[in-house]
Amino acid sequence: MARVGGRNLAMSWIAGVLCAGVVVALIWFAIPIVPTLAAFAGDTLRTLLP
Repeated sequence: MARVGGRNLAMSWIAGVLCAGVVVALIWFAIPIVPTLAAFAGDTLRTLLP
């Protein structure tokens, strides 16, 4: 992270950890849809490619 005047290093770390937590939570909530998405993609490909 670039050192920019007027930015507090502690607040930058807190914001970074919170953002990373949000991304991890979104991935965690998206995991159950992966098998359904894979089946949908497979069915679509089987339909398009005879």
